[in-house]
Amino acid sequence: MQPARRTVRLTLDRVRPVDHAALSDTVLVVRARDGDRLALEELVRRHQDDVQRLAAHLLRDPEDARDAAQESLAKLCTRIDQYRGEARFSTWLHRLVVNTCHDLQQRQARRRHEQLREDGAELGTGDPCTAVLESAGSRPALLRALAGLSPAQRRVVLLRDVLSLSYDEIARELDLPVGTVKSHAHRAHGALRGRLAELRRAG
Repeated sequence: MQPARRTVRLTLDRVRPVDHAALSDTVLVVRARDGDRLALEELVRRHQDDVQRLAAHLLRDPEDARDAAQESLAKLCTRIDQYRGEARFSTWLHRLVVNTCHDLQQRQARRRHEQLREDGAELGTGDPCTAVLESAGSRPALLRALAGLSPAQRRVVLLRDVLSLSYDEIARELDLPVGTVKSHAHRAHGALRGRLAELRRAG
């Protein structure tokens, strides 16, 4: 009788439900890549607020921000296999959101540029999309200024200014010394101010 009880206990252990909310991002990613649908849903649930906040910061129009956030979360689901663990999952996801917002702005700029050409309008000299981007407000200019930063500086700025993380939190997130994080933030803010000033003068 004793072996029978052991068999029942082992069977129960195997079917006991997993508390996905208690798992780390790393474990959830592994399980999601192995086909665990609930693990993928937990990743989306856990990070969707940060994704929406970041998109809203980068895009002026609320509807565009919602579209970009939804597209980013969809990419999370379809591109989970592309995450190689070289950085924190949240860092990889933030980069995905920034790229998605940039792509959305580029698509909109191309459509507007094509419409202007169809209507017989003429753009000024220089970058053919400059007039269109600047007419939409400061967020496209901010995206272009962010694109000019180094990857490390860009990540620090987004985590600090968009997600409002402390320097200590950013240091843990990026696995960097706090002093290095502060240096990146200082240089990035200076570069952004200069780049935005150049874009305004160009506009």
